[in-house]
This record gives sequence, structure tokens and C-alpha cells, in this order.
Amino acid sequence: MARVCQSVRVIRAVVWDVDDTLFDYTSADREGMRAHLAAEGLLAGWGSAEAALVRWREITDQQWARFAAGELSFEDQRRDRVRVFLAAELTDAEADDWFRRYLTHYEAVWTLFPDVLPALDALAAGYRHAVLSNSSLHVQDRKLRTLGVYERFEAVLCAAELGVSKPAPGAFLAACEALELAPHEVAYVGDHPEIDGRGAADAGLLSVWIDRHGPAAAPAAAPVGPHRIASLAELPAILRADTRFGAPSTFG
Repeated sequence: MARVCQSVRVIRAVVWDVDDTLFDYTSADREGMRAHLAAEGLLAGWGSAEAALVRWREITDQQWARFAAGELSFEDQRRDRVRVFLAAELTDAEADDWFRRYLTHYEAVWTLFPDVLPALDALAAGYRHAVLSNSSLHVQDRKLRTLGVYERFEAVLCAAELGVSKPAPGAFLAACEALELAPHEVAYVGDHPEIDGRGAADAGLLSVWIDRHGPAAAPAAAPVGPHRIASLAELPAILRADTRFGAPSTFG
């Protein structure tokens, strides 16, 4: 009879998503765009601020998917978000100027989630830390510095510079390579169940999906995860657990 030979997965590093994992992107985008549309005199044309914000998020998701698929550059996805939202044929310079005005309002309301610093403090001594984002290094470097957490991470990797985006395994493996660790020694924490959760699991990392919109469920039974948590306060217990993995042995 075959038996399963198992060993203990020792996690040595945590790689983090940024937007809506560490940084409250959704709230900042919503409040920043609301203030921007008011300043631009555009709210009246939408009937309500919420209708405008819903449309902005839809367009953002659509253009981001095009960027992730390699159809356009990081800068062009920003420009096309503006063009589609305004239903206007803008030059690159005009679209860039509009987006820069939006950024002024957006950046004014940047904030970390309240569970971030306690979690980073709790994990500081026992684990190495890095960032893997589907954004650009220019954007996330500045964001992490402004939020006061840049020095917490020994590596910051972004899709725009890597040339590969999550959920492709190559993105996660690039983070492991930067840390000089094997995938089974690395945990990945992100807010999207497929892009982050399933993507990291398929690449062989210990996958942790932070679902801030619903109650935490029990960790997935399979070692490939992803584990689901509602707060980063739950993360240390998952990383400390003896997560066993292995393959059936032919000896028995």
C-alpha cells in the first residue's frame, strides 16, 4: 500500500500585493475621483457621483486587462481610461494632463489599511519581505515611500518592468528569484482570488487571499491553497503552521 511521504514547508519570506492589500486603493480611487470630477465640473453630467465612479472603475478594469494581456503600455492604459471615460479624442498630452490632475486628488487620500503596520511588525523578525504588483515601479515605489513602508521590503517588483503580469507563474517566480528562494519557501498575500490567490498557488507559493469584503473561511484543505483570511491579523498563524506537502511514496 502506498503512503504519502510528507515534509514541512518552511516559509522564509512573504511577498505582498500592494493595491487593496496593503494600500486602500478602492477608497482612495473613489474619493480622489469624486473630488476630481467636482473640481472639473463633470459631476452634473453623470446624474450622480456614484454612477460616474462605477463607470470609472469599469473602464479601469477593462483597460487594466488590456495592459495585463500586453496589448498596450502602462502609460497608454491610463490615457485610454481617460479617453473612454470622457468619450473624447484626446492627444496623449491632454490625457496625461487630465490624469495628473486626478492624481493630485487621489494621492491626497492615500492610506494603509489599519491592520498593515501591526502585521508587518509581527512578521518583521521572522520573515523576509518583498512586493510584487501588477503596476509600475515608478508608481509603487513612490506610493510605498509616501506611506512610510518602503524600507520594510528588500525587493519591489512590478509588471511594467518585469514584462509579465500576475496571474502568470512567471511573475511570481520572478519574485522568488529576486529573493533567491524556492516557491515553496515563499508566501504570497493578495486581495484578488484569481489573479493573486489562484495565480500564486499555481506557481507553487503558499497562497493567502485576503478577502476584506466577507467573513474568513477555514483555510483550504489542499496544500496548494489559497488560504482565505479577512484580516492580516490572521496571517502569522498561517505562516507558522506546519503546512505539509509531498507525493505518494511507492514504498509500503
